[in-house]
Amino acid sequence: MEYRRLGSTGLRVSEISLGSWLTTAGYVARENAEASIHKAFDLGINFFDTANVYMRGEAEKVVGSVLKGYQRDSYVLATKAFWPMGDGPNERGLSRKHVIEQCNASLERLGLDYVDIFYCHRYDKETPLEETLRAIDDLIRHGKVLYAGVSEWTAEQISEAVHLADKKLLDRIVVSQPQYNMFERYIEKEVIPVSEKHGIGQVVWSPLAQGVLTGKYKIGEEAPKGSRAADENSKKMISGHLTEEKLQKVEKLKGVAEENGITVAQLALSWILRQDNVSSAIVGASSPDQLEETVKASGVKLSAESLERIEEILQN
Repeated sequence: MEYRRLGSTGLRVSEISLGSWLTTAGYVARENAEASIHKAFDLGINFFDTANVYMRGEAEKVVGSVLKGYQRDSYVLATKAFWPMGDGPNERGLSRKHVIEQCNASLERLGLDYVDIFYCHRYDKETPLEETLRAIDDLIRHGKVLYAGVSEWTAEQISEAVHLADKKLLDRIVVSQPQYNMFERYIEKEVIPVSEKHGIGQVVWSPLAQGVLTGKYKIGEEAPKGSRAADENSKKMISGHLTEEKLQKVEKLKGVAEENGITVAQLALSWILRQDNVSSAIVGASSPDQLEETVKASGVKLSAESLERIEEILQN
């Protein structure tokens, strides 16, 4: 496993990180989720991602229960707030009340004194940006959060937050968590350039396009048993990627992967890690064995020729 700096900070995170999002639909059994976290440590992963909204806090409890068995300084943990955690008018968004309460609730579920990264899970147009940034700054000053992050914010929103933080002498955002994979590349145009300018690193989610970039789905064939596309609770989330056009591209990418002696999934991850601004790619795992194959993408350097061929496949 290789490690990268989180943006311009001194914090080093594994190129491949483990997320707990798959537990939201009950797709991964608890025992497999726990075993995958243990396997992650064995493989050198030191970066773990969760959120309050994942199973309404249950994912944090699972992650926290496993992490209790490890030294706190041996891992980096991120959680988030924004999405509704109840039916009340103040149980959502990025108001000072919701941010502070949800951070405290997350810490209690995780059984920790602090989280390394606290993300604003989306941008809140109904709350003044200064209110949100000041609330997170206070959490940092009280030692409950070490670094501030955002998820799925536009380049304009990120720039506004950086400039406001500088003006008000508040802690800056240091990490952005957008979706990024071979089929979703919108961050390349503005988010990455703006982030590079301000020392913000990307920690990307869905790097394998919900599993489509593993090559296990084939045109005209039923989804493999046990896969996300075969599961009633999760197949809606992947259906947008299961188009004939995308599946044809995956078939062509297999040739490039074979020439490099790696799997399609490893190719897709190493392609993402070609970006210096990407600090880590968050993967999910339905089993420890699956994770063992995935992490082999760390350290793979694709040649200029391979990158050119990949670009031709993706553009055509």
